[in-house]
Amino acid sequence: MGHPPSPLPNEVKGTIESLKTPAHLIFMHHPQASLTEIQLLDNPIWSALTTEQAYLAQGNTLARRFPRDVAPFAAMSDHSPAAFQALADILAGDPAPLSLDASSVLPDGWAVLFNLEAYQMVFDGPTPPKPKHAIRKLTHEDVPEMLALTKLTEPGPFLPRTIELGTYLGIHDAGSLVAMAGERLHLTGFTEVSAVCTHPDFTGRGYGAALVSAVMAGILDRGETPFLHMKAGNPAIGLYQKLGFKVRAQMHLAAIKYVPA
Repeated sequence: MGHPPSPLPNEVKGTIESLKTPAHLIFMHHPQASLTEIQLLDNPIWSALTTEQAYLAQGNTLARRFPRDVAPFAAMSDHSPAAFQALADILAGDPAPLSLDASSVLPDGWAVLFNLEAYQMVFDGPTPPKPKHAIRKLTHEDVPEMLALTKLTEPGPFLPRTIELGTYLGIHDAGSLVAMAGERLHLTGFTEVSAVCTHPDFTGRGYGAALVSAVMAGILDRGETPFLHMKAGNPAIGLYQKLGFKVRAQMHLAAIKYVPA
């Protein structure tokens, strides 16, 4: 990365302390994390696949991906032609979402399927209160309901083996799963909060905030820092700010596919 920061909308300007090098990052002080650990967030997918989730990685020193039934994400160590070739080899025709500079020029043969501007938010607040709702840890037996709920609510990619990425928690009503949240990317010192969703018939009851707080508590208990990614313009940013998250960076995400001539 390293491109000049895009103008930030009013809803996030209050979270910015100062702009430092690299230019796309928002400087934050994290007493639990070293500078080296914080820098891992610059390329979080790659960092996950080369640290805490390396056991899941497919690839080599230039490019890596998650198994296709775990997560669609891939990453490169840099944006060199050799890294793009290594990525093409491991994707074997699959598309992959990854983080790119907004100004990146793809090598010949690569197509952009879609672009997305997102905020990376990192927790920097007091320990969240213990939720009052009845929350249960989800297991492989819950995967069919988890797949159905994420298909309905579309919080982001959730596949048959995504549950293997970390702890997932849920709230049930009359025996049915109606809300969930869990952990996705896990890199040294940080774990991503993800798959936060509530069935539309059960919104407005505080289930999302309760589940995020519970997931955060588990991450903090391990001595790690929660973080998350959110599509720019998502009104839920206010909820996460109330829970103690602050914007660290504006990131350019793209789904790309190698389509040789």
